[in-house]
Amino acid sequence: MPMLLAAIEFDNLHQILRALYDEMMPLCSNMTGVAKGIAGLGALFYVAAKVWQSLARAEPIDVYPLLRPFAIGLCIMFFPTFVLGTINTVLSPVVRGCNNLLQTQTFDMNEYRQQKDKLEYEALMRNPETAYLASDEEFDKQLEELGWSPSDMITMTGMYMDRAAYNIKKSVRDWFRELLELMFQAAALIIDTLRTFFLIVLSILGPLAFAISVYDGFQNTLTQWITRYISIYLWLPVADLFSSVLARIQTLMLQRDIEELSDPNFIPDGSNSVYIIFMIIGIVGYFTIPTVAGWIVSAGGTSGYSRNVTKAGVLTGAAAGAATGKIAGKLLK
Repeated sequence: MPMLLAAIEFDNLHQILRALYDEMMPLCSNMTGVAKGIAGLGALFYVAAKVWQSLARAEPIDVYPLLRPFAIGLCIMFFPTFVLGTINTVLSPVVRGCNNLLQTQTFDMNEYRQQKDKLEYEALMRNPETAYLASDEEFDKQLEELGWSPSDMITMTGMYMDRAAYNIKKSVRDWFRELLELMFQAAALIIDTLRTFFLIVLSILGPLAFAISVYDGFQNTLTQWITRYISIYLWLPVADLFSSVLARIQTLMLQRDIEELSDPNFIPDGSNSVYIIFMIIGIVGYFTIPTVAGWIVSAGGTSGYSRNVTKAGVLTGAAAGAATGKIAGKLLK
């Protein structure tokens, strides 16, 4: 239940980031006036230079290249709707499709997890030697069956110690699992926050980038802005796909555990080591999302940041892995 509430809280934070992006979009119109002035001056120089070159060479004037600054000017004038609206409309189905896939896999995983917990409890209750560990009623019942002889007192003391050790081990294991799940959700929130920040910066300063691209020598600014915007926009669907893969892996693991727990002779050990390992993989993997998004649309200028994010993810995963090994070693003793 605590992790369910935490997941709902993280979902609310992601929704706040979506709302923040929508609220900040109108601010790009504030740059339109400055961008139009810069683009107009650049268009004047651009057209004058092209016409002068054609006249100096006694060549016919090619009108088609001269339309470029005017087309960019139209994009600047209607930047929020014509540029951002078009890109977001084209890419939003990709985001929705990946998110629907994630929701489906997450629902299946939660359903199988509840089924596994129920079967694990039933498996412990089937075995008289472990039933008192999982049920207070069974523990009290076995205590009532014991007498007050020295051997019964020793048995009673051993039961209390075994139950206390079981509860401590289970509490530590559940706490560490919840900690890793919290770090996993935090990694997703970090990526989404950085994505929203970069998109807002690119959107607000987009008209200025378009205006600068009118000048000779800066034409590449236009394509660089578009590729970077698309690449960063794709961080969210790539993150959803990555989470879907992890959720599917966990679903398959839960299905295997359910099959084992269905065997009446199977005794669960309560170990979550494989699950914890995949949580660490997920934490590290989230910080490789900028690199993967760069494979889809190659955006120059962001490789250094991608390396820093990936390095941070590796260090975080290494710290989590070291803590996992230390705690797991103590639990196994």
